[in-house]
Amino acid sequence: MIAMEPVRDKNAVSKLAAYYLNLGQLRNYMLIMLGLYTALRVSDILLLRWDDVYDFENGSVKSFIYLSEKKTGKSKTIALNMDVIAALKMFAARNAVSGVPLICNYRTKAAISRVQAYRIVRAAGEAIGTVNRVSCHALRKTFGYHALKEGTSPVLIMDIFNHKSLNVTMRYLGFTQDDKNNVYLGLSFFKPLEIAFINKDNINGEYADNYANIFY
Repeated sequence: MIAMEPVRDKNAVSKLAAYYLNLGQLRNYMLIMLGLYTALRVSDILLLRWDDVYDFENGSVKSFIYLSEKKTGKSKTIALNMDVIAALKMFAARNAVSGVPLICNYRTKAAISRVQAYRIVRAAGEAIGTVNRVSCHALRKTFGYHALKEGTSPVLIMDIFNHKSLNVTMRYLGFTQDDKNNVYLGLSFFKPLEIAFINKDNINGEYADNYANIFY
C-alpha cells in the first residue's frame, strides 16, 4: 500500500482547490475544499448532509459542523472559515436540499462512493501536475502539514486528528529532510542589518577587549 503524502507546495494546494472551480464542477470543488479545510476523513465528509452545513430556515450557511467521527465515534466540532463558507454559499445556490447528502450523485441523490471521491481528487492532482499522487487522505495530511508549518501547536493538531501520541502525528504528516533543513537555515537571532554593524570598528569601550579575538 502506497503511503499518501501531503501536498507541501502551497501554490499546488491553491491550484488543486481551484481546479474544479475553474471547470464549473462545484460538487467536486466542494469535496476538495472540505478535505483541505476540515481535516475530516473522506468517510465523514461523505456522511455530511446539507442540514449539517446549511440553515434552511434562515437561508444561510452554518458557521460550525457538529458530527461524530465514523472511525472513532468521538464527537467533533469544526469551525468553518471564510473560504469554506464562500464555497458552500456558491454550491448551495442551486444544490441545497434538506435531507440530501452534501457530496451526492446528481442522478440518484445518494452520497458518492469513496472510490469515486478518490478518483475525483486524484484526477485534480494529475491535472495540475503534483509530484505525489493525491488522494482524499492526502488532503487531510495537507491540512495538518501546513497548519504546523504556520505555527499551530503540534499538540493541538494531534487533538484535531484524534491521534494517540505526538509521535504518531509527526510521522503522519511526513516531514522531509528539506523541511528540517529549512528550520536550521531559517532561524536567526539578529535583525537583518544588525550583524552588519557588529565589526571591529564599531566596538569600543569596555566591550572592545572581549570582542578583539573575534576579528584578529
